[in-house]
Parts: sequence; C-alpha cells; structure tokens
Amino acid sequence: MNLIKKKIYYHDTDCGGVVYYANYLKYFEEARTEFFADKNIDMLELSKQGILFVVKDVNICYKKPAFYGQVVRVKTKLTKIKAASLQFLHFIEVEKSLLVSAETRLACINKSFRACTIPEDILAKLKNVL
Repeated sequence: MNLIKKKIYYHDTDCGGVVYYANYLKYFEEARTEFFADKNIDMLELSKQGILFVVKDVNICYKKPAFYGQVVRVKTKLTKIKAASLQFLHFIEVEKSLLVSAETRLACINKSFRACTIPEDILAKLKNVL
C-alpha cells in the first residue's frame, strides 16, 4: 500500500474550514500518481506513446471531515488488474481515524479515446504489487 501525506490548505476548504468534498478526488489522483511513480511507471511518457489511464468510475464514502491545517494520510492500494483496467482502494486518515474511503477504476485508452489493453511492461510492474 502506498502512502502520501497531504497538508490541508485554506484553498482546499469551504467557508466552514472543512475540506470541500470534490477535493478528495484530487488527493486520490495525487496518490495514484505517486503510486505509479513508485513503480517506475512514467505517466507522461506513456501519454506521449498514446496510452492514457482515465478514471472510469469512483465510489466514495465520506465518514468524517478533514479540516484546514490538518495533515492527512492518503493510502492507495491496487486491488484488481484486468486487460484494460485497474482498480484501486483509497483511504484518507487523520491519526488513526478514517475520514474517507473510495474505490476507483481506471480504464486504459489510446489517443483515439478507445479502450486498449494495458501494455505488457506496465502489467509486469503492476502484477508484482498484488
């Protein structure tokens, strides 16, 4: 499981100092970016080759709010690999308290925005994670 820490800034919050609900999606994206980087998968290089990973769907559960000034931990775990998609679980915590959990599915697409199989070299790097 990958872990990043994220400080909550004023621009992350609403007028009540609570993290705006849609910002959690950005935190998950940052966590997945770091997940891929940790596996030596260069998403920019893949995009230059015409291979993209896009969010197909997200199921998110908000349990408790995060607040301005807190440092949250975003945990990311790859849970399923299919020929043209990846599935992740995400958890956002403060100390030992779970704030938000989500399941995200990414589709692999080509530059024509059509589904395509995940390249073998990427699969090899990811299969070691499961």
